[in-house]
Amino acid sequence: MTIVLVVGMFITLMKTRLPADMVFLSVMALLIIFGCLPAAEALKGFSSTTVVVVGTLYIVVAGLEASGVLHWIVKHLLGTPHSYWKAIVRLMLPVAALSAFLTNTTVVALFINVVKMWAKKLGIAPSKLLIPLSYAAGMGGVCTLIGTAPNLIISGFYSETSGEVLGIFSTTLPGLFCLLVGVGSIIAMQKLLPVRKSPEEELNALHTATTELHILPDTPLPGQTLADIHLLEDCKACELIGIVRFDGEVVNRIDPDEFLMGGDTLIFTGQREEVLMLGRRYGMTCNKLDEEQPAQSSFRTLYAALIMMGMVLLSALNVLPLLTSCFMAALLMLITRCCDIKQAKKAINWDVLMVFACSITLGKAIDATGLAQLLADHTTDLCGSNALLAFILVCTLGTFLTEFISNTACGAIMAPIAIKIALSLGANPLTFCMGLMISCSSSFATPIGSPTHLMVYVPGGYRFTDFIRIGLPMNFIILAANILICCILFPL
Repeated sequence: MTIVLVVGMFITLMKTRLPADMVFLSVMALLIIFGCLPAAEALKGFSSTTVVVVGTLYIVVAGLEASGVLHWIVKHLLGTPHSYWKAIVRLMLPVAALSAFLTNTTVVALFINVVKMWAKKLGIAPSKLLIPLSYAAGMGGVCTLIGTAPNLIISGFYSETSGEVLGIFSTTLPGLFCLLVGVGSIIAMQKLLPVRKSPEEELNALHTATTELHILPDTPLPGQTLADIHLLEDCKACELIGIVRFDGEVVNRIDPDEFLMGGDTLIFTGQREEVLMLGRRYGMTCNKLDEEQPAQSSFRTLYAALIMMGMVLLSALNVLPLLTSCFMAALLMLITRCCDIKQAKKAINWDVLMVFACSITLGKAIDATGLAQLLADHTTDLCGSNALLAFILVCTLGTFLTEFISNTACGAIMAPIAIKIALSLGANPLTFCMGLMISCSSSFATPIGSPTHLMVYVPGGYRFTDFIRIGLPMNFIILAANILICCILFPL
């Protein structure tokens, strides 16, 4: 029954658009209903240290964002490199460094519009930089234990098995090696990165002095027509020349009866000040390229930065457990008013936490029902006593499985199997866990393999095959680098 549910979950996640949290919660419920796992054991996922750490980190990130730390970092990181390879280095290394401590989706969201502006300044097509941006965020997350969810999940399974608690920088050396190999590979394969035009650029090519206004879902505008709000009549020194729908569709012919939807972008040409005034009147937000972020309190910016550094140092030096240092950082963010309660609550992604909790439950079921041992036995039969071959098989399976399901699910499913295989062969389970952590975040070949790929897909004007062209070679390169460095640093 566990096999049926796991296979059914794979198919559902790949073939339908059902929310991941709904799918995972349903699988967890069925595991309990069919007796695959006792209810008390299944619900332990919700009180897991991993889940609590991730939830607490959302509050820390909210403090960093609200206090202006993240915007300050983004503003001062990028310079004016004079060649493409220098631009790649200036972009990917800082993004990876930020992703080591923040969620990769947060980092990519901050950089997308900045990279578009930077690309225009450098005379480079944004599509040549947005895929490297997404790749850097994914590879950077591997460099610390808190950088990405699979690291926390896999380390949790390892700790339960070995009794050894991994430190926050346990993955730094192998992750950094793979990151540097990845940056070098992007530079070497730069010709495989496409030159595309996003929908906004196609409109901008026809008109000069364009300005973008974004419609937020929680405003009164969605559901109304242009005629309902008299938007076209209010355009005096500007003209609405196009609408980019939330799904990337471009509307070039403007009809007064055109409905507006949340997430749409309105493209105007004409006097920019007039457009910005129009946006403020209707509650639309301006593109970050057009309007600077308001200045933040320098004291709160400093407080938030110090709190973040203190959290990392206390955990890295084993002064406090990771969970305790995260709790202290979140509490200090609220006490120093780097963010308020409303911002903290809004920052917590409950859907993601649900997926994490249910993923841990699924991993426990795979272990408790004997499925992990069964797969481990078959793998050892296939590989004999060759631990290196088994390690290569685990890393390869993790690398390509994460192209079709979330890295969180991949880590939760593969971790107990990898540990069982290592123990069956008398090999070092830490080697298998480290290799699996990198593999689960090595999604390069499909835009559906990572949320950050989907975030840059429309702004970059990409096609599905663009990711395959450069991502498939990247998969094999990082896989080889992963196997090499893990075997050197953590002997089998």
